[in-house]
Amino acid sequence: MQAAQSTIDPGEVAKFEAMAAEWWDPNGKFKPLHMLNPCRLDYITAQIAAEYDRDLTGDMPFKGLRILDIGCGGGLLSEPMARLGAEVVGADAAPRNIPVAQVHAEQSGLAIDYRHTTAEDMAAAGEQFDAVLNMEVAEHVADPLAYLTACRQLLKPGGIQICSTINRNPKSFAMAIVGAEYVMRWLPKGTHEWSKFITPDELYDLLRKAGLDPVDRKGFVFNPITWVWRLSDRDLSVNYVTASVKPG
Repeated sequence: MQAAQSTIDPGEVAKFEAMAAEWWDPNGKFKPLHMLNPCRLDYITAQIAAEYDRDLTGDMPFKGLRILDIGCGGGLLSEPMARLGAEVVGADAAPRNIPVAQVHAEQSGLAIDYRHTTAEDMAAAGEQFDAVLNMEVAEHVADPLAYLTACRQLLKPGGIQICSTINRNPKSFAMAIVGAEYVMRWLPKGTHEWSKFITPDELYDLLRKAGLDPVDRKGFVFNPITWVWRLSDRDLSVNYVTASVKPG
């Protein structure tokens, strides 16, 4: 079977390859993600629980659900999903990320299926999931519509996709690039390209064109005084997240 056409941008993969060993260092190059992770997880778990009528206060609330973490990196989202009882597949286009994720999962006593592969190849192989976590990936691919279409194909009918990315405006340039890469030096210079950022309306349009029904969107807002992220119904000016469902 011929491999599906890839939307992978080799230059973007190389950036994250170079940072692979630092995934689990809370003070390393992925410090912004470690700080954002509790806020991301609050949104992800609430959306999946609502979609599948699961009680998050119960034991292993996601038991029986198959979840894909696409662009999984070192497993910062895959591991919490596994702890909630889900069957988790973590996929990443950067091969060096996979052994980092595998070793950490083994050390944590978690069984997670980590793979060096792409959304397109998994869709071509007929893989199906109840939920797809597509976090901070869309701004790094060569063809966002083709990529989101592959993610839709990976969902079972009625399945939910959680997709986050970065808005494109002067504020996002100042904060996500100048602030994060040049002032705070949280990320290596050149990690993000402002031209690849996607506005919330553009993302909703892409999701619909990909065959998904957008149902929710919220902002991730950073407070520079408390150094804490929170969800916002109104402020989607920089980082934001969406939920969309595959029609049943």
